[in-house]
Amino acid sequence: MDALNTLYPFTAIVGQSQLKLALILNVINPKLGGVLIRGEKGTAKSTAVRSLSGLVPELNVVNLPVSATEDRVVGALDIEHAIKTGEKKFEPGLLAAAHGHILYVDEINLLDDHIVDVLLDAAAMGVNTVEREGISHSHPARFLLVGTMNPEEGDLRPQLLDRFALSVEVGGERDVRERAAVIRRRLEYEQDPATFVKQYQSEQENMLGQILQARKRLDDIRITDDMLELAARIGIGLEVDGHRSDITLIKTAVTLAAWHEHEAVCLEHIKHAARFVLPHRMRRQPFEETGGMEERLQAVLEPALTV
Repeated sequence: MDALNTLYPFTAIVGQSQLKLALILNVINPKLGGVLIRGEKGTAKSTAVRSLSGLVPELNVVNLPVSATEDRVVGALDIEHAIKTGEKKFEPGLLAAAHGHILYVDEINLLDDHIVDVLLDAAAMGVNTVEREGISHSHPARFLLVGTMNPEEGDLRPQLLDRFALSVEVGGERDVRERAAVIRRRLEYEQDPATFVKQYQSEQENMLGQILQARKRLDDIRITDDMLELAARIGIGLEVDGHRSDITLIKTAVTLAAWHEHEAVCLEHIKHAARFVLPHRMRRQPFEETGGMEERLQAVLEPALTV
């Protein structure tokens, strides 16, 4: 079997339900705008992202290293060639390679802020434009941006956090049986990758089928005015800047409805979507930990959801 066919199966990952769901939602609806995964090392962040290309054959994972230069990311124009011949010569970068696929940045918080800005702009616009010495070149750049990071090594600027559609916090398993299952499956995989992958082939195919069906349902999901007003009420209550969060909240709720085979967005979809969309956009109070932000989110959600 080749390397793609021996990737660790997505469906074999133990636990991490919210991490897996956030990735699935972006695969169903690439217009969501990517996902930021925050958590300690060794919590299946990278494994989950890379395993998507084994789950969805049409997707490749293009890795963007922290040390990448701007030319390596966006591509380069050969100015000398243009001057001599009058023709543009463009050397494609990682954004071109990632078109239609997954652009994965491990330790994105350690990436130069300017490069992160370029990535997020291209992800939002679906186009990458390179300009040098009055010469420009544009090409499609529609990709699923996934960033992973360990918050202990520093965070992203709030302006950049806001540009990620979803965020999810991950940690190590605390249940003994689940933790033992993680160890067991990893050892089995390393001993015989091909056999291990075959054991999950049916589950992989079933999940891919569910994803493809959810994609077909997306455009038919109904959204009532009540749900739109609820999204606005939540954004106001949490004092989230701008309207991006409101729009993303609705898009995520719609995608959740499609995934769960529902015909319309309901309160539970809004509530679940809020926990993906809002925590990284909320203004953190001085010395406030994640638990404090969760309490604030809960305080706004509960009254809104009972109206």
